[in-house]
Amino acid sequence: MSKLPYSTRDADYDNAKFRQRSHFKVITQSVTNNSLGIFCVKCSLGKLLMLLLISGVTCLFLMNKSSPNFESNLVLNSTFTETTEAVYQKPPRLRKRSPRLPPRLTPDEMNKKGLSLDHSKWVSRQQKVKEAFIHAWSGYKNFAMGFDELMPVSKRGTDGLGGLGATIIDALDTAMIMGENGIVKEASTWIEENLVSRINEKGQVNLFETTIRVLGGLLSAYHLSTVGNNSTNPEMLLEVSKVLADRLLLAFSSSSTPIPFSDVYLRDKIARPAPDGLSSTSEASTLQLEFNYLSEISGDPKYYSAGMKVLEHMRSLPKVEGLVPIYISPHSGQFSGENIRLGSRGDSYYEYLIKIWIQQKNRRDTDLKYLYEMYTEAMRGVRHRLVRKSVPKGLVFVGELPYGSQGGFSPKMDHLVCFLPGTLALGATKGMTKTKAMESNLLSNDDIENLKLAEDLAKTCFEMYAVTSTGLAPEIAYFRIEGEADNGPDGGNKSSEYINDIIIKYLDRHNLLRPETVESLMYLHRITEDPKYREWGWQIFKAFEKYTKIESGGYTSLDDVTSIPPPKRDKMETFFLGETLKYFYLLFGENDVLPLDKYVFNTEAHPLPVIGLVDEV
Repeated sequence: MSKLPYSTRDADYDNAKFRQRSHFKVITQSVTNNSLGIFCVKCSLGKLLMLLLISGVTCLFLMNKSSPNFESNLVLNSTFTETTEAVYQKPPRLRKRSPRLPPRLTPDEMNKKGLSLDHSKWVSRQQKVKEAFIHAWSGYKNFAMGFDELMPVSKRGTDGLGGLGATIIDALDTAMIMGENGIVKEASTWIEENLVSRINEKGQVNLFETTIRVLGGLLSAYHLSTVGNNSTNPEMLLEVSKVLADRLLLAFSSSSTPIPFSDVYLRDKIARPAPDGLSSTSEASTLQLEFNYLSEISGDPKYYSAGMKVLEHMRSLPKVEGLVPIYISPHSGQFSGENIRLGSRGDSYYEYLIKIWIQQKNRRDTDLKYLYEMYTEAMRGVRHRLVRKSVPKGLVFVGELPYGSQGGFSPKMDHLVCFLPGTLALGATKGMTKTKAMESNLLSNDDIENLKLAEDLAKTCFEMYAVTSTGLAPEIAYFRIEGEADNGPDGGNKSSEYINDIIIKYLDRHNLLRPETVESLMYLHRITEDPKYREWGWQIFKAFEKYTKIESGGYTSLDDVTSIPPPKRDKMETFFLGETLKYFYLLFGENDVLPLDKYVFNTEAHPLPVIGLVDEV
């Protein structure tokens, strides 16, 4: 709460109560009263009336000058008996009165007033996010309905994710959370009329992308429709989810190991590995939240069994302090190569270790305890091997080991790594606030270190935005470190304190409307209750509005965030509606909407309930 324009000492001082009467006033009144009696005897009736008239006017004038202050204090001090206050009215003062102070408020009243103003500000900003979502949807609906993605500049659609109408499904639960029932109706009607036929007719889809965007979106919408949103048919959503998941299971059953193939051919009902024969580690290990929940609501354990076999197998594989290479072979079941990073192809492996453990509340201390142990070991490995500080200003960042533990360190950090602050905070407190966790003595030393790292990394992720000319982050950043003479180009914002710490290479300057930083700001605001994360989010949102909004509808990716005006890339990714705007909306909203101790968000921001703790949104 901002400081009031007067001190606490002033606020506690009652401007009228217990003020002493002036000695001069007492003497003057005494003399006046005594003289008046003598004078009245000697004067004629006319003179007496004239004197009374003058005295009355003077008295009224003086009383009028002093009464507002007294009346205000009479109201403020109404705890005293009304009789006493009404009878005792001090005579008007002849000397200049003290300046009137604002009405005194109790500390609770002050807090409520400040919170009320702050609440109003964030309600307004949340409404701006909703308007952005409606604008994005209108562009998609007008120019690309039924396609996977919108190309907002050229006003047409494109299918880059298999042709299942990915934007519709990715955006559905965002519309439900925002209460945009018209959009919910449009999206759910399209799904009911088209999606099953698309599944039967379309060709190649990626197992990972289809699971997190389409299956995850359907399952989240199913849940939300059962706890308050009546614009959708939950039975229909469940049936379509099962049809899709049964087809995706081919990726598991076609492999000779627990590691699934990367691609499924929907129409042909077959699955194949990627051309190089490998699967991404993150892709194979980022399916389980969705498949687990589908088993829970369908009563069929086959989905859970297929997904969890992947992690049970990875548990047995060799690691470097819990860190794993970014590729794995579905043929041998072994990791391939030595490249270790938390950016693309590695990120959500670590994210899902802790989120699956949180999702399965009743199994956390039994057969799934190993997930928490794997996560804990991996985060120790991150702190030990991957965390460095930039020079000259000391931004904390997470780098890479492109040639494994025996190779050199690369000060490269994808924007994708900005998921990590939120995951670290979630893993530390398990969704409760930092204050509550500390008061309950629930934080281990690892938790405390992870929470500190989360806050440091969130700062770095925000500065990756603030350092550029547009206020939007590049896809990849490099950091200057001690002993390295890399003098690459900066972000363009010469007023940034960190202009000399962050290097943005020419091929890395694009922005894809990614959500990871906003995601982490949402987690950290809810967990630490520090308002700065909201303010950072608002700055980022304004930059998106300024540079990526297309007037005819939709928002576009950018080719270069370091130049103004930034060249447009002509693509609105599905995750802008499914993740980025959803996380903005939740960041600016109330913390009891989708509380973090009762929901887990999949890596595409689709909320799924902690099993056994189903609550209304």
